[in-house]
Amino acid sequence: MADHSKFRNIQHRTGAQDKKRAKVFTKLMREIVTAVKTGSSNIPENNPRLRNALTAARSQNLPKERIDKAINSADDANTENYTEIRYEGYAPNGIAIIVEALTDNKNRVAAEVRSSFTKYGGSLGETGSVNYIFFQRLRSYSVSNKYSIE
Repeated sequence: MADHSKFRNIQHRTGAQDKKRAKVFTKLMREIVTAVKTGSSNIPENNPRLRNALTAARSQNLPKERIDKAINSADDANTENYTEIRYEGYAPNGIAIIVEALTDNKNRVAAEVRSSFTKYGGSLGETGSVNYIFFQRLRSYSVSNKYSIE
């Protein structure tokens, strides 16, 4: 009965789920830290970006202790500085796409976005080449991995 126990099956299944959850939690905490750093306040009522980040975190069941830790660590000087980058381009059949990324390494993201555009038959455009088409009304966050770059 080697490697057929019920405990081993549960262990493998929950291990994979925990890995996915940890990845989502890291992204959410990074967004909270960036919202506090770029916003005027660490109070959600005064900082709309933080309010949206907290809503997304709560919808994914991020523990309150981790949320508080992320808000408090934003004031720390040792925290990494994340920058927001925007890429514009066209998908196949001329569909306009805007990619917004939050990163600590601009070069890595640029290479990933460029390779994704070329892999799927799109083209990366210049800054402002697609922006005039869109009107930003609301910023929404989703943590779906259905169309992930990876």
